[in-house]
Amino acid sequence: SRMARTPCLARARVMLAAGDAPAAPEVPAAGAASATTPADKLARLRALMATHGIDALIVPSDDPHLSECPAPCFNRREYLTGFTGSAGTAVVTADKALLWTDGRYFIQAAMELSDEWTLMRSGQPGVPDLPTWISGSLSPGAVVGLDPLVHPEATVAQYRGAVERLGGGSFLKSTAEAGNLVDLVWGDARPPVPGGSLTLLDNRWAGESASSKLDRMRGELQGADAMLVCALDEVAWLLNLRGVDLPNTPVAYAYALVTTDAATLYVDNAKVPGSVLEHLAASGVAVAPYDRVTDDLRALAGEGKAVLLDTACANAALVEAVAAANGRVVQARSPPLVAKACKNDAELAGMREAHLRDGAALCEAFAWLEGAVAAGEDLDEHAIGAKFRAFRAAQEGFWEESFPIIVGCGPNGAIIHYRAGEDSAAKVGRESMVLIDSGGQYDCGTTDVTRTIHLGEPTPTQKAVFTRVLKGNIGLDTSVFPEGTPGHTLDTLARAPLWRAGLDYVHGTGHGVGAGLNVHEGPQSISQRVANTEPLKEGMVLSNEPGFYDADMGFGVRIENLLVVERAHTDFAFHGKSFFRFTQLTHVPIQRSLVDVDLLTPEEVAWVDDYHARTRELLEPRLEGAALDWLRRATEPLAATA
Repeated sequence: SRMARTPCLARARVMLAAGDAPAAPEVPAAGAASATTPADKLARLRALMATHGIDALIVPSDDPHLSECPAPCFNRREYLTGFTGSAGTAVVTADKALLWTDGRYFIQAAMELSDEWTLMRSGQPGVPDLPTWISGSLSPGAVVGLDPLVHPEATVAQYRGAVERLGGGSFLKSTAEAGNLVDLVWGDARPPVPGGSLTLLDNRWAGESASSKLDRMRGELQGADAMLVCALDEVAWLLNLRGVDLPNTPVAYAYALVTTDAATLYVDNAKVPGSVLEHLAASGVAVAPYDRVTDDLRALAGEGKAVLLDTACANAALVEAVAAANGRVVQARSPPLVAKACKNDAELAGMREAHLRDGAALCEAFAWLEGAVAAGEDLDEHAIGAKFRAFRAAQEGFWEESFPIIVGCGPNGAIIHYRAGEDSAAKVGRESMVLIDSGGQYDCGTTDVTRTIHLGEPTPTQKAVFTRVLKGNIGLDTSVFPEGTPGHTLDTLARAPLWRAGLDYVHGTGHGVGAGLNVHEGPQSISQRVANTEPLKEGMVLSNEPGFYDADMGFGVRIENLLVVERAHTDFAFHGKSFFRFTQLTHVPIQRSLVDVDLLTPEEVAWVDDYHARTRELLEPRLEGAALDWLRRATEPLAATA
C-alpha cells in the first residue's frame, strides 16, 4: 500500500494524500473476481485489512455526498452484509462482523443477515453506539480504517475521540489511496457509476430562478468567502436541475461551489446537454469536471479563503482538503438546507397537483385490488406492488416511485420497511390485512402515502388498533402551535391515543419531504429525538404517520398523510407570536370498515367525514368508471358504516 502507517497528528485528523479527490472510485478492471457468499466476502475483506494493517474497518451506507439511498455502485454495506435497509453501519474485525441499524429495520435485518453477522439494535438497552463500542471493545493500539470519501466529517470526529480514548498508539487510517476495500472484494460485479443526463426543472414548479437562489445563498456565507454545496438535493434545488443518478430521487452526482461573485457546478460533462449548459451560463454558473472539486478547494484555501462546509453532510476528505492547504473551514449548516425546506407558492402548488394525480392513481389501484380479490384472482404482494406502480405510471408527469413500494400482508405488515421479493411474496386474499406504503416522483412534486386495508372482515382487535392509530393521526393533524416549536414537542400528540391502550411504535412520527426531490428531507422532523430542535416553519412539508407493528399479532398498521405548515388564524397572538397549523396534501380515502366508531369522539368522526368529503370533491373530476364508484363508496360518512 502507498498509505503510510503513521499515527494522526495532534489535531487527530484522518490524513489524506495531496492527490486524493472526492470522486467515485473507479470500478475495478473487468475480470476481477467478485466474492459472492457472506463467508467469502468477509474472508477476502479480512485478508485485505491484514495487508493494510487495519484491525477494524467501518463500512457505512453512504456515497461521497452522504445520500440516504445512493446509486447501486455505492451500496457497499448492502453488498457486504446482505441487509437491504437504507440505514446501517457495518464493522468488521478479524473475528467479528457487526451491523448497527435502527428500530425501523430490526425485524428486516434479523431476517436478512447471515449467521456470520451480529445485529446491533441501536438505541436498545445494553447496545452501545459505534464510538462507544470502539473505545470499549478494541484493544489499545488498534488501527481503525475508514474511507473518508463516504463518512461525514462530524461522524469521523466522533470516531477520532473514540480511538484516542483507546490509547496505546491507536489511530484512524484512511483507505483512500488503497481504494475502498469493499470495492476490491466486490470486483467486476460492482455496478457502474451512473451517467444519465441533467434536465431543467420547469419554472412553473420552481417558483424562483437559479440566479435569485444563488444571490440569496451568498447572503448567508457567514463570513466565509465561499460555500461548497454537497448534498445532491441541495445542488438540484439551488440550480433548478434534476437528474437520474439515484434510484427514486431525481438528482445527479455533482457539487456546487458558490463564491461572492461566481458559482461552479462540478459534474461529469457528459451529463450536461446544451439546454442545461445555456441555463447555467445564463444563471452565472460555470461547469467543471466532477473530480476537480478538491483541487479548486485547495486552491481557494491556499489563497487564504475561508470555505463554509456543513460537516454533517460534507465528507471528511473535503474537509481535510481545505485543512491540508492551511485553509479555514467555517463549520455551519448548509444555507440551502432550510431554504429548500420552506417551499414557495409555486412549489406548494406543484406538491398539491402531484398529490391529486397520486390520489387518482391510488383510487384506481384500490378499486382494482378490491375487484380482483372479489373475483378470486391469484394475488401476492409483489404483483400488487407492480400493479400500483403501473397505475401511477399512467399519470401525467410521472417520473418514478419516490421509494420502492411496501406491500406487507399480515405479519409482513409488521416489518416497517418490508420489501416483497418476487419469489417470496405472500399471497393476498379475502382475509388479508395489508399495509401499503408508496409514493411517486412527478414533474411537479413528491408524494408519500400509507394506507392499511382489510380485504375481508377485520377482527375487533384489528379495528381497535387501527382506530387508535387513526386517532393519533388526527391528533397531530389538528394541532395548532406557536412559531419556534420544534417537531419533537408535537410527537406526543400522535402517540398519546396509542399509549392510553398500551401501544406504541419505534419510528419517528414525521419526516420532511422535498418538492420533486428527496422523499426524506431535513432538517424538519416530528419524532422523539429531542436533539433535533429545528422549529417547524411556514411552507415546510412533513409526513404524519403513526403506526403499530406486531408480527406475533399478525399485522401492522400505519396511516400516513403529508402535511404542509401554514399560518393559523387565532383570536390572540401571545407575546406577538405567529401560530401555525397543518393542512393536508394527501387525499386518499381511509378504510372506514377498519374504524371502530365507538372509540372516536364526535370531533374525530367529523374530521374523518370532512376529510373524505374534501377527498371526494378533489378527486371526482379526475376519475371515471369503477374507480369513481370506488371513491364514492369509500368516502361515505362514517354514520353509513355504523
